[in-house]
Amino acid sequence: LGVTPDKPHKKSARITGDVMGKYHPHGDSSIYEAMVRMAQWWSYRYMLVDGHGNFGSMDGDSAAAQRYTEARMSKIA
Repeated sequence: LGVTPDKPHKKSARITGDVMGKYHPHGDSSIYEAMVRMAQWWSYRYMLVDGHGNFGSMDGDSAAAQRYTEARMSKIA
């Protein structure tokens, strides 16, 4: 997928589409929700995804749509 920490961020919709096409052909919402949780510092002990854009808040605000966010893997992942 080419989303390593040394590469530039990719659109979340592109990542979701690649994952859906190659590994999980059961809808994009579950893929994007999992990626959003991995980008939230309060959800996991370590952030596995380095996200750009609105990935929600601790107050329960939802993340922006896939087309508005970008992501790549964090160094720890």
